[in-house]
Amino acid sequence: MLHSTDRYEIAAQEDRCAPRTKIVVPAQMRASGGRAFQTVVHDLSISGFSASAINRMYVGQMCFLTLPGLESQMAEVVWWENSIVGCAFQYLLSPIVYDNIMANHGQRTVFRNI
Repeated sequence: MLHSTDRYEIAAQEDRCAPRTKIVVPAQMRASGGRAFQTVVHDLSISGFSASAINRMYVGQMCFLTLPGLESQMAEVVWWENSIVGCAFQYLLSPIVYDNIMANHGQRTVFRNI
């Protein structure tokens, strides 16, 4: 039987549609039907993100992420582990928007699947 951490490690090795970049961006997040809360985005790509989420979130749950200076972006929860949530954006971020976020919040390490 696979534990949730094993499933995530396996999924993390699969192909992603875009590289993810470690970053620290304060943001606001709201689960569908819930109240907004302050969060920190830990990594970001044009297709999704991971962020702090103290309250339990469930796979398939819809949420909204608001990054500084941007409109709220709808996303679907892909995983939740130890108060960190991983989500896939409903619509890919524009590469221009992504580059602007990286320029304003400092690019860290890029993780690419090999």
